[in-house]
Amino acid sequence: MENSKKPYYITVANGEISQFSTVSPWDYKIEATDDEVIKLRQYFDQVYSSDIKGFFRAHTPYLQYHYDRENDAIDDTNKLIYKMIYELGDEEAKEHIRTQGLISRIEEQE
Repeated sequence: MENSKKPYYITVANGEISQFSTVSPWDYKIEATDDEVIKLRQYFDQVYSSDIKGFFRAHTPYLQYHYDRENDAIDDTNKLIYKMIYELGDEEAKEHIRTQGLISRIEEQE
């Protein structure tokens, strides 16, 4: 894998990672190596997988609502995603994450 950092544009809601800012709307700009992008992609894939499991759990009437490991897994993975975006992001990304209070919540959980 190549170790030089390249710009990427991230859309958190749908887990999109693009090298082109004009292809679709994006939330955050980061500078990342290929390995870092692969790791971020894995986090997005984990959220998707947990979301699907949560969908099926929500439609199983005999399971109690508070038995919600899937949502806990999504929350934990989202913290990793935002932490990684904060570490790799440009100043605008960092400022947005700070003003939303996301990084303080992530650091409290560590």
